[in-house]
Amino acid sequence: MPAILERLVRQLRAKGHSNSSAYAIATSALKKSGNLKPDGSATVKGKKRGRMTPAARAKDRASKRSGKPTGKYKYSKRTNRATLK
Repeated sequence: MPAILERLVRQLRAKGHSNSSAYAIATSALKKSGNLKPDGSATVKGKKRGRMTPAARAKDRASKRSGKPTGKYKYSKRTNRATLK
């Protein structure tokens, strides 16, 4: 199972979803976002994001929205968000 899928399934299970429900939701969302191929294997993007830490992913998301470099962001573990320093 790709690392990005494993992590998302774990997050959904922590929110109370059953194992099968969490797997279905995660697979669908990751295919839609281009992280998984239709056969369920990871794309290049999915492999890259699977190797990233939660902080790196949050900073990357914020950076893409604003166009500012990732180094300008501070990560909050509590909210899983990155904000400008």
